[in-house]
Amino acid sequence: MNSQEVIALFDRYVIGNYRRFPVCLVRGEGSYVWDAEGRRYLDFFPGWGCNLLGHCPPRVVEAVREQLGQLIHVPNTWYTEPQGRWAELLSQRSFGGKAFFCNSGAEAVEAAIKLARAATPRGRYKIISFDGSFHGRTFGALSATAQAKYHEGFEPLVPGFVYAPWGDLEAVARSIDEETAAIIVEPVQGEGGIRIAPPEFLRGLRQLADENGLVLIFDEVQTGCGRTGRWFAYQHYDVVPDIMTLAKGVCGGLAGGVMLAKPELAAHLRPGMHASTFGGNPIAARAGIATIETIEKEGLLERVAELSGQFRKRLTELATRCPLVREVRILGLMIGIELHIPGAGIVQACLDRGLLINCTHETVLRLLPAMTLSNEQLEEGCHILEQVLMEVAKAA
Repeated sequence: MNSQEVIALFDRYVIGNYRRFPVCLVRGEGSYVWDAEGRRYLDFFPGWGCNLLGHCPPRVVEAVREQLGQLIHVPNTWYTEPQGRWAELLSQRSFGGKAFFCNSGAEAVEAAIKLARAATPRGRYKIISFDGSFHGRTFGALSATAQAKYHEGFEPLVPGFVYAPWGDLEAVARSIDEETAAIIVEPVQGEGGIRIAPPEFLRGLRQLADENGLVLIFDEVQTGCGRTGRWFAYQHYDVVPDIMTLAKGVCGGLAGGVMLAKPELAAHLRPGMHASTFGGNPIAARAGIATIETIEKEGLLERVAELSGQFRKRLTELATRCPLVREVRILGLMIGIELHIPGAGIVQACLDRGLLINCTHETVLRLLPAMTLSNEQLEEGCHILEQVLMEVAKAA
């Protein structure tokens, strides 16, 4: 089928809750994808950040193929070696926590919310989150998301969520009362525009949590598993959370989510209190293991630092010449280019030239390229982006 035929099929049978580009993708390899007509695109936003290793990473593909022939799924009333091994690898690379497995970031956040309430005294239920945050689309995660545009049409939300200004420790302190159970924060707000938390902000949250007996949750759904050049973004800050949520890149492109919790907190989640039917299934677990192995065997944490430096050099230099660019924000391979104008037209113009990027918060171009991106691909993509921005600036 060609792209138009697939689009017609969707129009007839698929709910239209996504804004889709009029392109049907059929194949991917590394940082390239191809559409049904055979056109190739350079993907600087692979899988909304889920394809951390690029499209179809060989170790992940091979691990999944092997596991498909052995055991696809069994319920969590049984033990499987891949799930236990995956939990061990994640724990050893983080803060020694214990894992609850699920299928998505929103599910991981839901588990964190439930555990935070279960682990604090009865009557403490409020959770503080921050303006511009994004924690997911299920009702608990949506209620934690402090952006009104995502709430429209779904009120009333889950009670107990309190929103504080991003970066304002005094406001957080004023928001804490005897009913507060936890604080949830993204070390880098991804959907919120690649806003990077100042070190003193996260350290201050840790202090407030300790002083008031609160659970500190880091939502690392987008920042985790090496995206920032460390296994987890909290490792840049010398601040250790009590609970951490992971998803997106954790399975190298397959669906998977994880909540990691310090052992003393994890003990509060007893049998029957929470579950996920497909969470930690053998396919996802093997993919998660292969993702970690790929990152380590190919030295990709170090590669992120190299790529990040190249992006910073190219984009900050571009910002000095292009009047459309307000600011460039980069941590590892989380890249935000804030514009003075809406960015949707820039995204479309890049697509027309074979480059896939994203725009969030209306004016922030968001790039989440793969850790396996080559120097040549980086230059190719930056050249296209620069051409588009300069042409739009000239026309304006």
